[in-house]
Amino acid sequence: MKQEMHGLLATRNALLAAVTLMIISGCGNSDKSSTPPEQAPLPNIKIAQPLSQQVTEWDEFTGRVEAVNSVDIRARVSGYLDKVNFTAGSRVNKGDLLFQIDPKPFKAQLDFAQAELERAKSRHELAKNDLARAERLFQGKAISAEELDARSKGLQETGAAMHSAQANIDTARLNLEFTQIRAPINGRIGRELITAGNLVNANGADSTLLTFIVSTDPVYVYVDADERSALKYRRQARKDTPIPVELAVADETDFPHSGHLDYISPREDSATGTLTLRGIFANPDELLSPGIFARMRIRGGAPYPAVLLPDRAIGTDQAQRFVWVVNQKNETEYRTVTLGAAVGQSRVISEGLNAEEWVVIEGLQKLKPGSAINPERISLTESKAGQ
Repeated sequence: MKQEMHGLLATRNALLAAVTLMIISGCGNSDKSSTPPEQAPLPNIKIAQPLSQQVTEWDEFTGRVEAVNSVDIRARVSGYLDKVNFTAGSRVNKGDLLFQIDPKPFKAQLDFAQAELERAKSRHELAKNDLARAERLFQGKAISAEELDARSKGLQETGAAMHSAQANIDTARLNLEFTQIRAPINGRIGRELITAGNLVNANGADSTLLTFIVSTDPVYVYVDADERSALKYRRQARKDTPIPVELAVADETDFPHSGHLDYISPREDSATGTLTLRGIFANPDELLSPGIFARMRIRGGAPYPAVLLPDRAIGTDQAQRFVWVVNQKNETEYRTVTLGAAVGQSRVISEGLNAEEWVVIEGLQKLKPGSAINPERISLTESKAGQ
């Protein structure tokens, strides 16, 4: 009897344990089926519509600023330098006295030439009187024709001597004037290369260089352009309208100086395949000094409407360029595009995109075709370059 009771208890405990295990297992399955799996949040991506604006294409070249007029000041007569009459780097006007060479030797030469002229005039008057007497004597048959002819030739000789003496005076007067070295043009003068007390030489190519003067307003900028560009500018120049050019110097990021193209070389340099172009710029504040480095850009054509994107929104896939376009489902689409001219920090999109579409601006590396995103719409600022 005790054994039967023992068996019943053991069976009941086993059944209770099984039921409890089933209940616990059922509860666990119920919890798993009722909790949905967690999803990763969508990435926040900035998108914007392309800029639509008028664009002017510019071709940029490097070159040097040059003076319209530049003169080396040299001595025209030899002598000792008496005086330097300017401040280095100052502005001078045409006719200003710059240097004074000792004039005393040249004044003495002028006095001597004037005295020689007076003597030649006296001889000429004497020869004229001799000829008049000879003509009267010849009429009275008192002298021969040969004597009359000699007196006539003597008058011509003294006349020539008088003209020669006058020429010597003119030369001596010029040499005396050349002792005062004056500015031949308006402009800014360099430093004095010879100081007072030194001997200056005026012997042709070996004449002493004293200083230099350069004009400052306007100035030229010379650049070398490839053949294709030069042909384009020649065609524009046929329309009889000046081709606009803009200039920047070393410490300028934009192109604040405006001018126009006024010269295209008629001959190409066969060694480099380039032609020299020249722009002319007003320089009232004299910021642009001859010889300094400059960047000059030339308008490549008339303004036209264009679609632009910042460079950071354009990806590179081997040899082609692409952008990520966001559709109405906020999913990304891979789109190849054709690029045009650079305009500041942006690029003209020639083909593959229109102004109404939304394009990923930042975070290109995180995306793949069909990626769902959480878009943050922003507006692009208008590019000022190329206007």
